[in-house]
Amino acid sequence: MSVGEFTPKYEIENRIERFQRKMEENNIAFSIILQNVDLFYFTGTLQKGVLVIPLDGDPMFFVEKTLGRAIQESPLEVIPIKKDKDVGNILRGKNILKGNGGMEFDVLPVTVFERWKGILGVDNLSDISSLIKATRIIKSPFEITQIIKSGQIVSHVFSKAGDVIKLGEREIDISAVLEAEGKKYGHQGFLRMRGLNQEMMNMYVTHGQSAIITSHGDVPISGVGITHAIAQGPSMNRIVRDIPVIIDYGGGYNGYITDETRSFVVGELKDIFKKAYDTAREIIEYAMDYGREGINAIEIFNGSLDRAKKAGIEAYFMGYAEGKVGFIGHGIGLEINELPVITPRHDIILKEGMVFAFEPKFIIPGQGAIGIEVDFIVRQDRLERVTDAPIDMVYI
Repeated sequence: MSVGEFTPKYEIENRIERFQRKMEENNIAFSIILQNVDLFYFTGTLQKGVLVIPLDGDPMFFVEKTLGRAIQESPLEVIPIKKDKDVGNILRGKNILKGNGGMEFDVLPVTVFERWKGILGVDNLSDISSLIKATRIIKSPFEITQIIKSGQIVSHVFSKAGDVIKLGEREIDISAVLEAEGKKYGHQGFLRMRGLNQEMMNMYVTHGQSAIITSHGDVPISGVGITHAIAQGPSMNRIVRDIPVIIDYGGGYNGYITDETRSFVVGELKDIFKKAYDTAREIIEYAMDYGREGINAIEIFNGSLDRAKKAGIEAYFMGYAEGKVGFIGHGIGLEINELPVITPRHDIILKEGMVFAFEPKFIIPGQGAIGIEVDFIVRQDRLERVTDAPIDMVYI
């Protein structure tokens, strides 16, 4: 696989136009965008700078470092600056700083926000993070192509996993081999998550006791890790017979993330694990049969929960006791925690172009965990799989 392609000019222009419409609906006269992922989404580059999007007129992309890469990578006109204070002076000279402004309150540290208030010389700033998320929730054909290429990395790595998982092998050894395989196939190296203290590894290999120990992350299966300073991920735990091995892997290509999970076992499955796996598969198949544009995400969650209840394993669904999470799906794109979220409380109507990871998982206290995760693209008449990786239980 080759190095990712640059974001086309028409793509950037369309994103900015859609965002400007949301600015108008929310009485925002100008937006100041600083966060890396948002900058990349609206400019096509990650170089150090700031993007100013006025309600009326063309965006202004100010770059402090590195100018050459920004010019090469972004289709926008690049305005060189020596320091960020130059931005305020230029904007005042162009009479841009009128009306209500907006910044990304969900990711900006207070000190950065206060500094920019001083640079701009304004107090009338509102949160535009929800407008950005709403703009990004629908993926364009270009973005879906990147996501599918990311998914190809996931499919490739899962195809190798059965050869790597062995009796007595440590979780970290399995992870090391498979992560290297992904890197050789074009994985970008890390995943991005939005929000304070949100950290995510590329791969989680968990097994038995390591799969049931909860951690700080808002995930059903986090792993133990190799140090409490990280408190998640694969551990020194060795694979034993008849206990499922869970591999939760995030692909990454050209900035775009995919997130899928498969289950493996050396030997045979105990009855409780077989019931949980069969229920997870039934839930996946239900979502594929029922999901499409126009369906409320709450309905998909409730239908999934009903199937866990019918199987008599509701207590283990999406975690156990304090480890239980309130979702079964989450949006993916440039970040792993985008919209839509599939929960019993988020009233989101699925629309063509949304992409989300769907992960029915069961944590069996004292024994281990099992589950499946697949990525879906919402289409008018169906949910389309991102990858072609089989979801069958793999017996080794």
